Amino acid sequence: MTQDMTLLWGSGSPPCWRVMIALEEKDLQGCNQKLLSFEKYEHKSQEVLDINPRGQVPAFKHGDVIVNESYAACFYLESQFKSQGNQLIPDGPAEQAHVYQRMFEGLTFFEKLVAVVYYEWYIPEGERHDSALKRKREALATELKLWEGYLQKLGQGTFLAGPSFSLADVTVFPTVATAFRFGLPGERYPHLAEYYARLKERPSIKASWPPHWLENPKGQDTLKDI
Repeated sequence: MTQDMTLLWGSGSPPCWRVMIALEEKDLQGCNQKLLSFEKYEHKSQEVLDINPRGQVPAFKHGDVIVNESYAACFYLESQFKSQGNQLIPDGPAEQAHVYQRMFEGLTFFEKLVAVVYYEWYIPEGERHDSALKRKREALATELKLWEGYLQKLGQGTFLAGPSFSLADVTVFPTVATAFRFGLPGERYPHLAEYYARLKERPSIKASWPPHWLENPKGQDTLKDI
């Protein structure tokens, strides 16, 4: 079943991690996965371009079907293997709507996080402005408070869209984990911290944990003052 599946991915990439968690949750561990090096620009190799002409990872192929956008790949895996592994989209329309809402809000969360943690990477030194970075940090802080509030309202021990682990957690947890990797203070966001600590022990997440995070558990302190 998984012999004709290929996933090209990079360590620490939240989009790649989303697909990897989904594969684990659907019991598709036999997928042909290949770790690529961002430092060596292997994501721009012909091997990737043959699947994803944008030269980006994840690059995912199942037989003749190519699905490179991480959210689309997660939806595809749940749809094609609905009866296998863990159900990631609930049956009820209201519950489904809640999952979809949190999933796509998660894209905004990811964009605001990336805007801060990779500011120096993406913006040339001569074009950086303290005021611009301040606005981005303030926008991220507002976003974090929103997610903190969601979890507080749901109560301890729940997930992003309710009492069950869902595709919302598959797609948004990598963003939460990246925030803590970059120094998000758990004491300031206790509900996000509890969620992060609990889900990092989930088998699908442990099995797909970024290899370079395991090699170097200490992250950065970019977000320590957020």
